[in-house]
Amino acid sequence: MLAVIVVLLGVGGYAAYTAVQHFVTRALIVPGCQAGNPANPIPLDFAQTADAASIAGVALREHLPREALTIAYATALQEAKLENPDYGDLDSVGIFQQRPSEGWGRAAQLEDPAYAAGAFFAALVKVPRYTKLPVYEAAQDVQRSADGYAYEQWVPTAQALTAAFTATPHAVTCWYDPTSQAASENVSARLDLAAAMSGLAGTFGRPGEKGPVLRASTTRSGNSGTFAVTAAGGWAVANWLMANALSYGITEVRYGGYQWTAGLTETAWQTDPGGGARSIVAS
Repeated sequence: MLAVIVVLLGVGGYAAYTAVQHFVTRALIVPGCQAGNPANPIPLDFAQTADAASIAGVALREHLPREALTIAYATALQEAKLENPDYGDLDSVGIFQQRPSEGWGRAAQLEDPAYAAGAFFAALVKVPRYTKLPVYEAAQDVQRSADGYAYEQWVPTAQALTAAFTATPHAVTCWYDPTSQAASENVSARLDLAAAMSGLAGTFGRPGEKGPVLRASTTRSGNSGTFAVTAAGGWAVANWLMANALSYGITEVRYGGYQWTAGLTETAWQTDPGGGARSIVAS
């Protein structure tokens, strides 16, 4: 049974983006993603894209400025290339290579990108005037690494990712073959999308907060659930769903008048003939 998620947006969200971004269409064999300017896109794999979407969700949940997300991305790129390893120097683990022995949390917790991002941001906001500091200084104040200036090399990429995952509609796209690649991973039997969406509510907002909310109902293989979450940004949620499409067997995401369809062609979101300006539908 295909997963179906319908998210009804309240007031707010990001302004409509008027022009469709067209990436060069070409046949592909390996699943992947890209983000940012279509003329000079940032190549990502599905794992990196899912990590980036989760980090962005935590930043939105905490109502943090764009500078905070840029610092987090620069740190994650330097520490683990935006991947989420279960190993590292000494006892370091996860996307930020945080150490359980230094009080960041248990190893299992730090291997959850959303938890790790929350821990990173909790430390970052304690740095005085961090939004005014050079990125490498703010990152180093959190990480205390051997070579703090190394974070600076990732600033342009981090800034582009920040814009793509939070500010620019349909600036992230992914591709995979849902027939052969998803089936080969047995995703429908192995994963529970309803449970994942319940976790998404905790990542993208706090149920019960005042202000606009997303109301979502999910159904997959007989499981269903409903939750409310602050409407920090519909495109951030749409990006998360697409970034996790390979893992959960999602083949289509529609939002804001645009539609993404899984396939082995490197294509951007396309205009959705059915509209769907105020809802996110993933199946």
